[in-house]
Amino acid sequence: MRALIIVVLMALPLPGCSTSSDANDTVPTSYFDYSGRDDVLSGGVRMIPIETPKGTFNVWTRRVGNNPTIKVLLLHGGPGGSSDFMSVFDSFFPASGIEYYHYDQLGSFMSDKPDDPELWEIDRFVDEVEQVRVALGLDSSNFYLWGQSWGGILAIEYALAHQENLKALVISNMVASIPAYNEYAKTVFESQMDPEVLAELKAFEAAEDYFNPRYTELLLEHHYRHHIVRIPLDEWPDAVNLAFAHLNTDVYIPMQGPSELGASGKLENWDRSADLNRIRVPTLTIGATHDTMDPKHMEWMAGEVQHGRYHHCPNGSHAAQFDDTEIYFEGLIRFIKDVDAKRF
Repeated sequence: MRALIIVVLMALPLPGCSTSSDANDTVPTSYFDYSGRDDVLSGGVRMIPIETPKGTFNVWTRRVGNNPTIKVLLLHGGPGGSSDFMSVFDSFFPASGIEYYHYDQLGSFMSDKPDDPELWEIDRFVDEVEQVRVALGLDSSNFYLWGQSWGGILAIEYALAHQENLKALVISNMVASIPAYNEYAKTVFESQMDPEVLAELKAFEAAEDYFNPRYTELLLEHHYRHHIVRIPLDEWPDAVNLAFAHLNTDVYIPMQGPSELGASGKLENWDRSADLNRIRVPTLTIGATHDTMDPKHMEWMAGEVQHGRYHHCPNGSHAAQFDDTEIYFEGLIRFIKDVDAKRF
């Protein structure tokens, strides 16, 4: 997703709280009692120092709520995206008593943005998440890791490296293989697109003219509108517009690649399909009918991990939390509560 393609559009009001009966459990009065917390004066915000091979940098986090047994760390997409895309969680998680953390990864909007391409590697990001976990005091008794899109890749990689620290894992709108994603994009989405539009897009890409306004226009109308956020462009929520506006292409392009019709860059050959059976913690995968990621692959992933569940959003796309909101959060909150109550 590219920052330059977004203009400021009218905000879309967010829906109300989840319809899940578990989600409507009474929230304890301690949930919003921040007394004694070291982040009380900042409203839950903490800048966490991260050690890297290139020096120490700071990443931004913001805690909401208190729950000793449920603490969800949100991994945004991109790479180089931002926690703006997670603003909708503020309309659902508090009513369910879920403690959660917004987090901008290194190179993203509220965090430091070092100008060093050697930092944009999967293993380095995994180590960053582990340092954030330690700083926030999360452990296997309470640590839920949620990742969407690129954040889903990062969540899978973290689980494979450090699942002893996890209570549960959520992989949202992300398959376990970039080659599989590219094949799905070519065989499904390209076949659905107007041949003349596709030819024009391919011509821009062949010329490496990715920032041409016409390329942007075509992507918005014929791709993003149908498979990224299925809401009329002039009604996109401010959170979506801000997420695109804050995207750091210096991180995104080297890892994802410049094309919006498939992935290349450092992630082009990433594939963890054969390793999913190593994931032992309770795992939820979330897919959507109109997603850029194959929902059948997402369902298959839930069967490959040792303790998996699949949740489907029939009206959703890649950002199903915005265009199939009620169903998305009902399934997500139910999973979290089931794990917490040992019902999973």
